[in-house]
Amino acid sequence: MAGFDEGGVFYADQSNILTSDPPQALRGATRAKFGNFLSSYHGGADGKLKYSDVLRKGQKYIKISLDDIRSYDAQLAHDLADDPSEYLPLLEEAAAEHLASSHDLTEDGQPQDFSGLQVLLQSKDHTGPTSIRELTSQNVSRLVVIPGIVTAASKPKHKATHVTIICKSCNAIKVITCKPGMGGAMVPRDCDRSSGARIGQGQGCGLDPYVTLPNRSKYVDQQTLKLQERPEDIPTGELPRTILMAVDRNLCGKIAPGTRVTAVGIFSVFTEGGKEKGASKAARQAIRQPYIRVVGLEEDFEGSSHYAPTFTSEEEAKFREFAANPNIYQELYARRIAPQIHGHENIKKAIACLLFGGARKRMPDGTNRRGDVNVLLIGDPSTAKSQFLKFASKIAPIAVYTSGKGSSAAGLTATVIRDNHGEFYLEGGAMVLADGGVVCIDEFDKMRAEDRVAIHEAMEQQTISVAKAGITTMLKSRTSVLAAANPPSGRYDDLKSAQENIDLQTTLLSRFDLIFIVKDERNPDKDMMIARHVLATHGNAGREQQADEKAKQEERELKRYIEYCRARCSPRLSPHAANRLVDEYVKIREDARQVSEDESAGGAAVPITVRQLEAIIRIAESLARMQLKPVAGPEHVDEAIYLFNQATVDALKSGIHEGQLAGGDSEEILRVQEQIKSRVAIGSYVSEQRITQEMLRLGLSEFTVQKAIHFLVAQKEFEYRRERRLLYRAMGSQH
Repeated sequence: MAGFDEGGVFYADQSNILTSDPPQALRGATRAKFGNFLSSYHGGADGKLKYSDVLRKGQKYIKISLDDIRSYDAQLAHDLADDPSEYLPLLEEAAAEHLASSHDLTEDGQPQDFSGLQVLLQSKDHTGPTSIRELTSQNVSRLVVIPGIVTAASKPKHKATHVTIICKSCNAIKVITCKPGMGGAMVPRDCDRSSGARIGQGQGCGLDPYVTLPNRSKYVDQQTLKLQERPEDIPTGELPRTILMAVDRNLCGKIAPGTRVTAVGIFSVFTEGGKEKGASKAARQAIRQPYIRVVGLEEDFEGSSHYAPTFTSEEEAKFREFAANPNIYQELYARRIAPQIHGHENIKKAIACLLFGGARKRMPDGTNRRGDVNVLLIGDPSTAKSQFLKFASKIAPIAVYTSGKGSSAAGLTATVIRDNHGEFYLEGGAMVLADGGVVCIDEFDKMRAEDRVAIHEAMEQQTISVAKAGITTMLKSRTSVLAAANPPSGRYDDLKSAQENIDLQTTLLSRFDLIFIVKDERNPDKDMMIARHVLATHGNAGREQQADEKAKQEERELKRYIEYCRARCSPRLSPHAANRLVDEYVKIREDARQVSEDESAGGAAVPITVRQLEAIIRIAESLARMQLKPVAGPEHVDEAIYLFNQATVDALKSGIHEGQLAGGDSEEILRVQEQIKSRVAIGSYVSEQRITQEMLRLGLSEFTVQKAIHFLVAQKEFEYRRERRLLYRAMGSQH
């Protein structure tokens, strides 16, 4: 921060110090131009005065568009953008004068004082840098418009605008004006009377005689924010860049970490007050730290509703024509969603539902129901799970991709950090940065258990509560979660139950709307098709530039279509579809209860609760949103139930169950079962290791023997005893 050096000189904002004041006549003429603009500018065809009517309301601030000033006087707008430190105060003075002239006088006949009026600038058509990465030294002291995400916010402080100082020797009082932003005041090292005494050879007041009078100084609220690049703007392989922002007065305390904003501000520099290790005094004076003195801040999210992007009439007509296609659902999952991946139609359908999402609802009691769809892919390696995540992160309008091994609870949710000055900051993690979009977590099973627990609240309530270092707050994380994981053994083991293969807590699994078991099945015909598809993909890569450009264009169109559907359509379930869903939910619960009662299956790996009912509702709403339909009908519910049965219910029933023989080796397994039963009498015990060795000596594979033993246990003909070391043949197995 700015501060005093060893000699007592306050080093402030360089852009403010080096700028010379314009002539007084020029200041007066410019202020008059701004006054004419505020009093005469019409906002539209209705003939109303856009800014004069707003000023009459007596607000503490007024938002003024730089584009309006440009349309009124191009040179005036150019001067304001080129030298905002000098021209913005003139605009505020003109606004205060106009406000005072439109209000009644005080009791003593004087105009009311509106000198504290703040002007907040806006701009949609601004030439110059469009990201933090493009800010250079050439932009210092100029107006910039930068979008980004606020990742940290400090506690509000009080910044002096006028400092009153007094001489310790002669009690002479002096008022010094402080530069705005992080700029400070140049405190003289000699008293004015002391300088005169030296001239007259009298006794002076000494060196550095001034002290500050805080109670007679004027202050405004000020807060520092940290602005980070949007995840979609970061080049591959690059670290996200951040810049410090200073907001004051009416902007102070309005923005929470995780909020996407567009900042209009003056790109400035300041000198760090702290002494950097190994840096000389001259180096500290020469090297300046950049920051943005914010003069306008617009949230990209208004309240709880998503930020609505702008669309041209041609785009809207094209999107509505595309939505009218009766085969749009098949067009999306068969050709647009991950076209480079062969098969996995149901997973592609689920990702399409995740990208579009259901409708977020606000209940009468003030609570919210999430509309975002969470999907978990668990299964064998080399089944394109990570490719699905990469595709979703590329197509989603807002997305953050992370790996479970390199992510901690603080990195995913939020953390409290301490800066170099000992002040605590609240920083949002991946799920906060992805607010309104998708967060893709690869290697979900590699995360530590305590880190996975941290995202429970974020996945269902879509908030992140923080209570650390005296900071107690709540951040928004309205995001969909697409996670990929491997079973504990690395591959999905058919000899184990679903609960043993899905080694995740049921409290976490219940928060996923769709859970897919992805198996690498050994099927010669399927292997042939996949091999040909992969070879064709590799062979055509980079050859046909026209086809490659067409694929990129389709991705851009899909991304814009998703934005349009999420912004313009919020479907609800029809009564007929709701009745259909109730009957199916009761049936699914009954099937899950039967699986849970099967002790040999280890109980239900995935619980079926009311959350799963809400999951089917969200999936049906997302299917209706794809078609831009305001109501989700029975056909959408039927497709949602089919998808839920193919995903979560199938995962629930996966593994060893009574009478289930997977694969084409059922005859061989039955033959091995008869061999085992012929060697063990009813009511007797046998070592599992011993019976396995006997079967191996007959030339059978260990995998087949283990599978046969598991099926015998599943059919309750054998039981494990003494910590699974012995097998006991049950009495009721004569059949």
